[in-house]
Amino acid sequence: MPLPVLAREAEVVTRAGAAGQAVVDLARQTGTSIVIADPAVARRTIPAMRGRMPVAEALDRLARAAGARAVPVGRSAWRIEAARPSAAAGRPVREAQRPPAPRLPIETHGEPIFVQATKRDLRVEDVPGQLAILDGKALESGGVGGTEKITRQLATVSSTHLGSGRNKLFIRGIADSSFTGPTQATVGQYLGDMRLTYNAPDPDLRLSDLARVEVLEGPQGTLYGAGSLGGIIRLVPNAPVMGETGGTVILGGSITRHGAPGADASATANLPIAGESVALRATFDSATFGGYIDKPLLGRRNVNRSNMLGGKIALRAEVAPDWTIDVLAIAQSTEADDSQYADRNGEPLESSARVPEGSKADYTLGQFVVSGRIGEVNLRSTTGLVAQDLREHYDASQPGSDPRLFSQTNDTRMIVHETRLWQSERHGFGWLLGASYTHNRTRLNRDFSSPAFDMRKATTGVRNTIDEFTVYGEASLHLMGPLTATGGGRFTRSRLGGDGEDIGMAMASLLSTTGVTARRTMSRFLPSLALNARFSPQDSFYLRYQQGFRPGGFAIESNAVRRFQSDRTGTFEIGARHGRAGATPFDLAMSLSYTRWQDIQADFIDGSGLPSTANIGDGQVWSASVSAGLLLAPGLRMELGATWNESRVDEPSAALVQYVLAPVGLAAATLSRADALRYVSARGMQVPNIARFAGHSALSWTHEVRGDWSVGANAWANYIGRSRLGIGPELGAPQGDYFDSGFDLRLGTARHGITLSVTNLADVRGNRFSLGTPFSTGREQVTPLRPRTLRLGLDARF
Repeated sequence: MPLPVLAREAEVVTRAGAAGQAVVDLARQTGTSIVIADPAVARRTIPAMRGRMPVAEALDRLARAAGARAVPVGRSAWRIEAARPSAAAGRPVREAQRPPAPRLPIETHGEPIFVQATKRDLRVEDVPGQLAILDGKALESGGVGGTEKITRQLATVSSTHLGSGRNKLFIRGIADSSFTGPTQATVGQYLGDMRLTYNAPDPDLRLSDLARVEVLEGPQGTLYGAGSLGGIIRLVPNAPVMGETGGTVILGGSITRHGAPGADASATANLPIAGESVALRATFDSATFGGYIDKPLLGRRNVNRSNMLGGKIALRAEVAPDWTIDVLAIAQSTEADDSQYADRNGEPLESSARVPEGSKADYTLGQFVVSGRIGEVNLRSTTGLVAQDLREHYDASQPGSDPRLFSQTNDTRMIVHETRLWQSERHGFGWLLGASYTHNRTRLNRDFSSPAFDMRKATTGVRNTIDEFTVYGEASLHLMGPLTATGGGRFTRSRLGGDGEDIGMAMASLLSTTGVTARRTMSRFLPSLALNARFSPQDSFYLRYQQGFRPGGFAIESNAVRRFQSDRTGTFEIGARHGRAGATPFDLAMSLSYTRWQDIQADFIDGSGLPSTANIGDGQVWSASVSAGLLLAPGLRMELGATWNESRVDEPSAALVQYVLAPVGLAAATLSRADALRYVSARGMQVPNIARFAGHSALSWTHEVRGDWSVGANAWANYIGRSRLGIGPELGAPQGDYFDSGFDLRLGTARHGITLSVTNLADVRGNRFSLGTPFSTGREQVTPLRPRTLRLGLDARF
């Protein structure tokens, strides 16, 4: 073992209980990496350990107490292995004793899980808010997928369904619109510590080779700032492993009823580069999804085939004890041959569009991370670049006229940096300080073309830029008994700018005169406060208040460019938890929240039939959720979840009133304000895309067959309630109100297996989204579920 690391002394405090729990504590306190190779050793009960001692002595004590031995595998990494019979003889495992220190955090059954999305590595039981942790291996069950695998498992997460690389995500009833425009997303998406997007759609990255996915319900303004009104989704990739060579391969082929076949492949490799100090991990993903929508007017069947190609590469170097450098790059390209919507009143899987409506989404990211410890203080600094380009086409043909195509290009470039310092809880106190900078530039361009005459005409576009400078902090203090208080704040100063593109001379002169393109600045302070009470190792209760905001920007309305203002939220939440999913025989989590949303940014259809953005007024969102898990029998577990949302715009803005009353014409002038508000309210003021009720249920089963062979199965059934497409009468089409179900079955060993999976088991058509093209004159639209699809897959590990 490296002598300097072993000789260094550390303050060690571990709890009585499972060895797997003590290993996590010891690794954090000594800045080392410790793995228990044998699950049986991890479950052995060992006594508490306390004191200041060399790392070598602490490792030896822990290993001997578990009837095992410590084997070095790196400069500061060890593996705990079961001791040989001769060495283990005469070393009975001592009975557990209660830890004498009453201030030690209470531990639940199972190995502790630290939520990195809190930026302080808090234990699940200490997080004052609703969260979900999805295991990375479980997400690969039945084949590697994208964001839809997250929405399938969590009733609180929903999405639009324009297509891969084009969708918007929503959490906890906070949704603004159905379109990808200049507004910032209401859900913050992260890969590790780096933001994936700012005001661009969900890139729908493949969920391959992930340690886990963390979903933290919002708002999360204190830690994550703008764009986390609904919450955050954080993908945690597997880090390169020092000194090990290995990998996985996953292959699959699928057939879709009423559609074309598909295939997918994923491969991951881990390679040591420089002995025990540098390692490389690379992943490759490819998939083709067979189409199932027909376009009779074009004489084409199964038009909506899509192809995905991507991968990521990570390099980790241990430059000194407790210090690492990580470099990660990721790229993904998704191309759809055509759209996936159909006509509401026609054949279930047919579209009457007269032109191909394909799309192409390209995403690249690079990040550089430095992590380390300065005494008892942790440091992490992240710098990264993002390029995201989306090109999409819509049928803009008018009845009785020649076919016409509308094209929109959304190009985004982003630079981010964040550095934070934190100290885990010691003697009842823990803290976090950080600073960040974000630069984001988005260019939105549009044009119309006539395929028959090979003509193209550009229409007004817009460019938005923002520079955000932020400092933030948070601290937790143990008050008394089970109570811990957490408070924090975030101060952000934003510099915004933008202008129109492809605008006429007269409009350019007007914009210059009115100063709409001038840069402006804004400052915002977001406070947070929470109280968490842990009454027992399995029971906790919390209260919290937090704010969130999104800056404004410039939007296109007809052929003009105009400004929309920032919006903000304040949320009160109360919740309780019992047990922990997957670790205790029974777990239960409940929450109730109320959100006041001011100056809501949302999209509507302008006079030219194109999406535009405006502040539509103030609203409120009530949300309640419950999730539970129950171990029915050894190897058989059931999960249930449900969410209820009630959201309305109760104080519409003048712009929204004018938009809704526009079809009334001169009659609107004779209406009193009260009558006008009643008229507007009657035409649907529900916040769009959020179902009033959604439910999730799942069963998982594992059984050992013979030797190393086992069989595992997962089955799920979800109900997505009715919602509406958008705000106002033009976007009042209903959607949702359907069931979705499926299962996967795997037979094999830990090293290789064969998988059978079926999605949309009942072959439900449904309507996930009532939009395919905003130019829907003369026809209503639905987006059916992919018909029943059967996949056969193979996986191998080496």
